[in-house]
Amino acid sequence: MAAPIPTVWPGADGQPVSCREKIKVLAENYDELRQIAQDALEDALLMGVDETAFRRLLHELVDGLDKPGSC
Repeated sequence: MAAPIPTVWPGADGQPVSCREKIKVLAENYDELRQIAQDALEDALLMGVDETAFRRLLHELVDGLDKPGSC
């Protein structure tokens, strides 16, 4: 079962993001990433990849993302 799109997006200052347009973009990005990840998982399983290993690799991918300006 897919996780629901978050309704609250914490801002850098600890307060929720309140701009509707920002929330809309964040929700669209989240949904798009979720679908890409789902498709990739399904492909990996069809090709015989271990599910636990693939999920670990996805976690490592997210954990390894660079913060803009930190490169």
